[in-house]
Amino acid sequence: MIKKEKDIYILGIETSCDETAASIVRNGRTVLSNVVSTQIEIHMKYGGVVPEIASRKHVESIIPVIDCALNEANINKNDIDAIAVTYGPGLVGALLVGVSAAKAMAFALKKPLIGVNHIEGHIAANYISHQDLEPPFVCLVVSGGHSHIVHVKGYRDFEILGRTRDDAAGEAFDKIARILGIGYPGGPQIDKRAVIGKNLIKFPEVHFNDETFDFSFSGVKTSVMNYVNREKQKGQEIDINDVCASFQNAVTNVLVENTFKAAQTRNVDTVVIAGGVAANQGLRQKMEQSGIKRGIKVFYPPILLCTDNAVMIGAAGYYELISGVYQKGLELNAVPGLKIGVR
Repeated sequence: MIKKEKDIYILGIETSCDETAASIVRNGRTVLSNVVSTQIEIHMKYGGVVPEIASRKHVESIIPVIDCALNEANINKNDIDAIAVTYGPGLVGALLVGVSAAKAMAFALKKPLIGVNHIEGHIAANYISHQDLEPPFVCLVVSGGHSHIVHVKGYRDFEILGRTRDDAAGEAFDKIARILGIGYPGGPQIDKRAVIGKNLIKFPEVHFNDETFDFSFSGVKTSVMNYVNREKQKGQEIDINDVCASFQNAVTNVLVENTFKAAQTRNVDTVVIAGGVAANQGLRQKMEQSGIKRGIKVFYPPILLCTDNAVMIGAAGYYELISGVYQKGLELNAVPGLKIGVR
């Protein structure tokens, strides 16, 4: 364990999908800069992220974004204590851009290089927005590529209690939005319309009769598709707002129920949400209501830190650094299928 005798400044780099991001984080809790170059408009016309295009845009953006993060933090690159970078999971081409840039800087500046798991980064985003938050707690990580329930036993100690067996929650949101023709990314579009719509359509909620707290969202996705096609064949007008409200209700019911059941089995008094879908207002409201009902505290990051960013990588990197045991060195490589908790 490294003894902390002075402030520690971490340069975080994130390029796992379609956001090129860099940040400076002090002592794992204080944000000095947060720079994100998004590609949403580029991929919007395709209805999803095109990996090759994403990789090329990362190459164009990575150095300007890093320079901007250093300037915004008013810190010299020689004064940073370590460089933390997402090395998985994610798109391999996109990950390689960030990892390559981080390795080059670490070599040139003779600074420690820290590989950070993207999912663990999402969890760490809560340490920025909730200064007093400490493990243990149960975290629901929900995004376009992941749906996990994680028992966070320590800053670097994770136990997966549940995961999706097919589609991730965010992936299901994007696919339903595409079916309804309401745009990309699908999560914010559905959430906006769900507020207006009514929960009038019964879509399936899957619960498994085993010891896991796993999810399955392929069934509800198929059910919505069948409903839309059936109504169109009948010549019936579809109320998109009601479909959004009903679909979102079915998905968030399962997310909330499984998370609190998992929390109760681990006897924790705190539940945390992380990932892009954590920005969903319907999910936040249900989590808060369930927390009040059960006497469990609920935390989630501001929307800016729910989506992919480098602040969360800098925060997670700090706890990796002070542990003294982490993925490091110029042998670090991208691992697109990286699992949470792998060291």
